[in-house]
Amino acid sequence: MSEFLEAVGLDRAETGDDNLVAFAVEPLDCRGRIVRLGPAIDTLLTSHDYPEPVARLLGQASVLAVLIGSAMKFDGRFVFQTQTDGPVSLMIADFSAPDAIRAYARFDAKAVEDAVKSGAGDAARLLGKGALALTIDQGPGMKNYQGIVELDNTSLEAAALGYFDRSEQIPTSVRLAVGQMQEKGAARPGPVWRAGGILVQHFPPAQKPAGKPADDPEGKPVGDPEDMPAQDNPENWRQASAHVQTVSDLELIDPEISPERLLFRLFHETGVRVFPPRPIVHKCPCSAQKVEAMLSDFSPAQRAEMAVNGEIEVKCDFCSAKYLFNPNRFQAGP
Repeated sequence: MSEFLEAVGLDRAETGDDNLVAFAVEPLDCRGRIVRLGPAIDTLLTSHDYPEPVARLLGQASVLAVLIGSAMKFDGRFVFQTQTDGPVSLMIADFSAPDAIRAYARFDAKAVEDAVKSGAGDAARLLGKGALALTIDQGPGMKNYQGIVELDNTSLEAAALGYFDRSEQIPTSVRLAVGQMQEKGAARPGPVWRAGGILVQHFPPAQKPAGKPADDPEGKPVGDPEDMPAQDNPENWRQASAHVQTVSDLELIDPEISPERLLFRLFHETGVRVFPPRPIVHKCPCSAQKVEAMLSDFSPAQRAEMAVNGEIEVKCDFCSAKYLFNPNRFQAGP
C-alpha cells in the first residue's frame, strides 16, 4: 500500500488552504489543476466593501486566474479581465507567477442591489454583455498574448470554456465555487470567504509530451507512454468531464476535504497521480516607492491639483493600501 501511495503522490500530508495541486489521470488521457483558497481569498475580498454577489463573482474570476495562469512556465503575469455593460462593469484578476493573486471589481452599487431584488443577481446577469480578455504578459521586451471572448449574459465558467474551445482548441472542463463559512480559529469573527476550483483538460496520446505532463513541477515520469492507447478514445474525455461536473460547491471549498481526497473521490476507479502543492498567496506589488515614482512624472501644477488639505492621497485599487505625499517634496521634478 505504501508503494502505491508514493506512486500517486499521496505519501505526504494532505494539502491545506491556499495551495494549487497539479494532477494527471493517465488512463483517461487527462491532466489538470485544483486550487483551494482560504485566507488568501478572504483577505482579497474583504479588503473592499463588496456586496456579497460582487464578492462571489470576483472570487470566481480570481480562481480562474490562478487555474489558468499557473500553467505558465515562466515568471510572467496572467490577467483575467472583464469589461461589460452590466452592474459589475469591470473586473481584473491578476496572477503573477509563480504564486501571487490580486483582484478588484468596479460596480454600480444601486444597480447590483436592484438586480438582486429583482431576482437577476446571478453572475451572468451581473456581468451583462461585453468582453472577457485573457492576457499573458511575458515581461519587458517580450510579446504579450491575448485572447478575447464575448460575454453575453454568460457565466465565467462558460466564458472560460469558450476561450479554450476557440483559442486553445483543448477540450476543457471547469468547476468553480465561492462561498462563506464559519470557521473555528478564523482570523476575524463571523463567516469567512473560501473558494476553490478544478480544471481538467484532455490531451490525446498524439498531443502528450513523452514521459511527463506539463503540470509536473518535479519532472517525475507519470507512466510508460507505451502503455497509452495508440489512438484517442473519445469515451475517455466524456468520462473525465462527467466526473468533474459532479463536483459540488461544498467539496471545492470545504477545508475538511483536501484536494487529494477530492481527486481520489473522482478518479479512484481509473487512478490519479497528484504532484506536490504550490502555495498561492494574496499579494499586491504596490509600494510607496512605486507610487512616488509615478507622481514624479506629473508637473508641479498637476500635483498641486491632486492635493487635498496639503497632501496627495493615492489608494491602490487592488489592495486598498493608502499612500500620502506632500506635493512639495516633488518640486525638483518636471
